[in-house]
Amino acid sequence: QSGPRRILVADDNEINQVVACKFLQKLGYEVEVARNGREAVEALARTTYSAVLMDCEMPEMDGYEATQTIRQREQGREQRVPIIALTGHASPEDERICKEAGMDAVVTKPVTLPVLRLTLDRVLRAA
Repeated sequence: QSGPRRILVADDNEINQVVACKFLQKLGYEVEVARNGREAVEALARTTYSAVLMDCEMPEMDGYEATQTIRQREQGREQRVPIIALTGHASPEDERICKEAGMDAVVTKPVTLPVLRLTLDRVLRAA
C-alpha cells in the first residue's frame, strides 16, 4: 500500500479515542480523530485515509448515518474506504445493521490490539 497509512478514528468518547490511537500508533499508523459522524464525513471529504474506525453511537450524526453518507459520496469512484464499526453490542443483528449501513467489519468494544490488528489486516487486504 502506497502513501501514508492514515486512519480516522470517529468516536465521541475521549477514553476510547486515546485507546484506539495508542493501538493504531503501535501498529504504525498515523491517526486523526473525529468527535462525531459529521466530523468524520467532513474529514473524509478533505483527506484520504487507509481506513476508518467508526463508533456506531455518536452525537450529531451516528456511525450508521455517517457511513451511509460516505458510501453515497463514493458512488462512481473506484476506491472505497474500509470502515470498521466500533460497537458495544455484537449480536448478529447488530452486525447485520452495520453491514447494511455499508461498514466492512465490526469490532466490539473494549477494543483489543490483536483484534484491531487482525481486522485492519483483513479489510486492508480486501481493499
